[in-house]
Amino acid sequence: MSIPPYQQLELCFKRLSTLSEVEAILHWDMSTVMPVGGAKARAEQLAEIKAIQHSILTSNETADLIALAESSNTQLKDWQKSNLQEIKRRWIKATALSENIVKALSKACSNCETIWRTARSESNFNLVRPALEEVLNLTREAAQAKGEKQGLSLYDALLDDYEPGGRVADIDPIFDELESFLPDFLGKALDAQSTRPIPVLPTGPFPEEKQKMLGNQLMKALGFNFDHGRLDISLHPFCGGIPDDVRITTRYDKKDFTSSLMGVLHETGHALYEQGLPTQWRGQPVGEALGMSIHESQSLLIEMQVCRSENFLRYSAPLMKTAFNGTDQTWEAENLYRLYTRIKPGFIRVDADEVTYPAHVMLRYKMERDLIEGNLEIIDIPESWNEGMKNYLGISPPNDREGCLQDLHWFDGAWGYFPTYTLGAMIAAQLFEAAKVAMPEIVPSIAKGNFRPLFQWLTKNIHSQGSLLSAKELLQKATGKSLDPEIFKTHLKTRYLE
Repeated sequence: MSIPPYQQLELCFKRLSTLSEVEAILHWDMSTVMPVGGAKARAEQLAEIKAIQHSILTSNETADLIALAESSNTQLKDWQKSNLQEIKRRWIKATALSENIVKALSKACSNCETIWRTARSESNFNLVRPALEEVLNLTREAAQAKGEKQGLSLYDALLDDYEPGGRVADIDPIFDELESFLPDFLGKALDAQSTRPIPVLPTGPFPEEKQKMLGNQLMKALGFNFDHGRLDISLHPFCGGIPDDVRITTRYDKKDFTSSLMGVLHETGHALYEQGLPTQWRGQPVGEALGMSIHESQSLLIEMQVCRSENFLRYSAPLMKTAFNGTDQTWEAENLYRLYTRIKPGFIRVDADEVTYPAHVMLRYKMERDLIEGNLEIIDIPESWNEGMKNYLGISPPNDREGCLQDLHWFDGAWGYFPTYTLGAMIAAQLFEAAKVAMPEIVPSIAKGNFRPLFQWLTKNIHSQGSLLSAKELLQKATGKSLDPEIFKTHLKTRYLE
């Protein structure tokens, strides 16, 4: 008995998913424990895996199966229809590119990332500039091909890879609104902050092993399953791996535990989303996470909405005090809350408070658009970056390490990713507000270290939904409305002005 076309596609994409999983673990290994001498071989491995995936996805057989499956679409159930829709979307993108450019871009990104590690440690942008030039040129070429295939601009074609359906025309008005709101609000928030006691950082040093133990303890409390994941160290924090084997990384500062801990909790939000995806759709596009705005909403909901709240710090302050053998008043929840909600314009995006964070994102968003569209040259990145930081936050980075070399994204080929951070922050505020209304026990439970009510709501409304709906549809279904920036603004006003 022959297998129906749609079921054949599922088998095909199960194979593609397995290859993607191998690629994800290789990327984690490259960022954490791979020796420097393995970089060239790893670049070849990753490029070959991408070439195999591309060959399978763009084959005539796959195209025929998609056409036959679409002709019998009425026989499919809702999840299968969404899966077929996502399969076709990926097929369209893949057929826009040749295997040569797929391999060339993969190798260029691997090479550039390796050089970036040295350039960052030496705070020297010029070391990585030629490699970044190659990545940008190949990225533009890929964007041109995908844009022509999908009827999109260069930047929209890249944005769509990270935010399916996302468009500059939708993002610009939202960012313009934030850009007009934040400067005045920042001034008011700083004025309000000046009337409160100045928070004091507990005295270190804070050994890495103790920071890791505390991170593991809070990850477990939130619901992270260590049978299907782990915490390690890397130059740039990230969440990688696969849903059944999630890999979180962080970086430690022995003088200040606060940044690393919030980084761990941020990545735990990503990880819990991955671990909560529908198991019955593992290996299929519909069972994967729904774009990076939703993904970032999950990390920022945990970090910003939950773990920087007074309720969470009332629960976690004693754990922090015990972990580092604290004895003085700096370990009290009130001081730690002021510390974790202190507004102070800084150079590093991942350490930024939630009021100044959007400025970091908008700077990168505008720069990467200009770079892709040819309105900014690679050689001018450091100067443009420093000028943008001065305009947005009134500060100028003292060196490349704290400036244009701090983020991995461009050097690893992730162009079009940055706007999803601030979109995610707004979605996080909207989701958390809806969750609190639906389940009033969420907030008092957090103060007791009980996160089950929150994750019951998130699992039902977000995690278990995979990619069944579009991001707009999912947000509408979960909260009863489309993205509303006013909810994010209200959150900021409540936390920082009241």
